[in-house]
Amino acid sequence: MERRLHTRHRARTIVYINVPGGRRKLCKAMNLSATGVFIETTNLGLRKGQQVVLSFAINLGVVTKLHRRTAVVAHVSRGGTGLMMESFAQASG
Repeated sequence: MERRLHTRHRARTIVYINVPGGRRKLCKAMNLSATGVFIETTNLGLRKGQQVVLSFAINLGVVTKLHRRTAVVAHVSRGGTGLMMESFAQASG
């Protein structure tokens, strides 16, 4: 049964993930929704519940917007990591 509140969209964008300890890793986003993102990762040592900061660019045609969001690791699998982002209202408050 699908538990997502927001539709996923295929994404082929680059995401920087900042993990505790100051490490920053460049990853590919595979899909994106209003509240989450799934990124390809290998051996980052992330665990469920860990907080990270994501930085990614969204191309809007003439303008490219840089987004920075705090996210929590929802799951880690062989193919990557699912992250649940803070809502915009919480992030800007």
